[in-house]
Amino acid sequence: MDYSNMKSMFESKFTLAVGAIIVLVGMLSGCGEPEPEELPNILWITSEDNSPFMGAYGDDYADTPNLDRLADAGVVYENAYATTPVCAPSRFTLITGTYANRMGTENMRSVYPIPENIRFYPAYLQDLGYHTTNNVKKDYNTIDQPEVWDESSQEAHYSDRAEGQPFFHIRNLTTTHESRLHDPIDTLIHDPVDAPVPPYHPDTETVRRDWAHYYDQMTRMDAQVGQVLDELEQSGEAENTIIFYYGDHGGALPGAKRFMNQRGLRIPLIVYFPPKYEHLKPEENRTERLVSFVDFPATLLSLVGIQPPDFMDGEPFFGEYETEPREYVHLYRGRMDERYDLSRAVRDQDFLYVRNYMPQRVYAQYLNYLWRAPTMQVWEEEYQAGNLNEIQSQFFEPKPAEELYLISEDPYSVNNLAEDPAYQEDLRRLREANSEWVRQINDLGFIPEGVLDDLRGERPLYDAVREDNVPINQIIETAEIASFQPENNMEELVTRLDHSESSVRFWAAMGIAISGESASEYSSELLEKRDDPSGTVRVAVAEALLAAGESSEAIELIEETLDNPDGHVKLRAVNLIETLDESLITDDIRNTILQFVDEMENDEAAAAGYVFRASERLVEKLDL
Repeated sequence: MDYSNMKSMFESKFTLAVGAIIVLVGMLSGCGEPEPEELPNILWITSEDNSPFMGAYGDDYADTPNLDRLADAGVVYENAYATTPVCAPSRFTLITGTYANRMGTENMRSVYPIPENIRFYPAYLQDLGYHTTNNVKKDYNTIDQPEVWDESSQEAHYSDRAEGQPFFHIRNLTTTHESRLHDPIDTLIHDPVDAPVPPYHPDTETVRRDWAHYYDQMTRMDAQVGQVLDELEQSGEAENTIIFYYGDHGGALPGAKRFMNQRGLRIPLIVYFPPKYEHLKPEENRTERLVSFVDFPATLLSLVGIQPPDFMDGEPFFGEYETEPREYVHLYRGRMDERYDLSRAVRDQDFLYVRNYMPQRVYAQYLNYLWRAPTMQVWEEEYQAGNLNEIQSQFFEPKPAEELYLISEDPYSVNNLAEDPAYQEDLRRLREANSEWVRQINDLGFIPEGVLDDLRGERPLYDAVREDNVPINQIIETAEIASFQPENNMEELVTRLDHSESSVRFWAAMGIAISGESASEYSSELLEKRDDPSGTVRVAVAEALLAAGESSEAIELIEETLDNPDGHVKLRAVNLIETLDESLITDDIRNTILQFVDEMENDEAAAAGYVFRASERLVEKLDL
């Protein structure tokens, strides 16, 4: 197969675009650089599901000439991070400048409302006279504010503005989305023989083909970037426009997107300042400064002289209101599609620390969308066949409560140092930083879905928690006790089973479940909680009863919760069934699962759709 011809095809037309812009603005740079009075245009180019797979970041396998040229002329951020390793909650943070877990919007496609005072950031640019356009994706994981865009569509473009009006324009490129791997094709640009298979993947023909295929998509995306830059140059606005390029989170091959590791969280970020605006540019062309999605809106406002509003959590990394560099980037993970999990993470200059609050769940909980990738299917098959080494097998096994990675020596974050005596001081420091942060922001992700709807009613969860004096600190404390060596705190967990707050009871039951064999001493106390008023708590009690050896009681409770009218209670019950030995699954459970698949196939509600996906998996797994 001739790879060179196809490679040349993608490079030939658009590789010159960035060079043309650089030459144009370079000619102007010799005319002196007085600070301009007019506002800069701002162009954001976003690509989906990709880590920094490009030459500008030292990737020799990549063919990304346009982005590499942009990086040569701009500022490259080596330590830029999404706040969560998946799209919709990340886009919430990008559009608001607030942490999704502070607002109760961290779970995938939850679409909960937020306080009225929180405006999407383009509104502030409109107030300043900007023409704002978005082409085209939103997916904000909350209720939309469509008025902040002068236009948001597949045709939206800055050319439609009034003469002389500054523009802010977003161009979303979907070419690198993980879905492009679902229907594999013969690689045309990158040779699979040379594919850089990471240590956590099995080195098979299928995996190599998927990696090569994904790098092909990166090259195609790079050509699209070149086209966007070519349009800018032809418009005559290149000399007036600051350009951002970034990925919307890491990915996209299995084990990256959705997961709390370096490969799922780290993003490429390049910012280009034309000479006219170089006085706004950071001093370094490549910087190790830690930046996060939560900083992007605040930085954008700072860039045009607007002081970020108080509700924004971000810290501007350049512009009039630039702050000192961050010591830590904070990250979070909630429910991913049809599977529940909860993790938080902290990144400093050296380490990535991850705190798992549901360590009994394997990383590789089955996700319908993830399993469409050929690599995911092969990875699982190789694990079941016993062909994987320790690093490759980790993905399918229970998580530790804590993870610690020294990124300079472990860029794939596969060697956990949490139990290494040499790193205990760093472990304690980052553990404390995480614990302080979740309390500081009143992290609402610890309130489980299935509880929060009853709590909030029609209000934003942020308002409900404050108006009702919900004991969020005690909820967080219970989750911490429950997930880290709960066997040492069993009496306290049992006591909290009687707490008035259902979220506390949920985490108390979860802790007893996580304790494993230690739960057997508390069977009688658990049996008394079978009638908890919260369906979500009852599912957690069922899991604790299973750990305690009370299988028949647990199964009866699961059968009852499958009839709960709340979709999230159903989904939690189906998730728990996924973990059961097949011998425990009764005919009643089997029939209910078949009924879910039949009734919910065409239900558009998010929770119902996830119940359908999880149930469909059980039908296949159990051969129903």
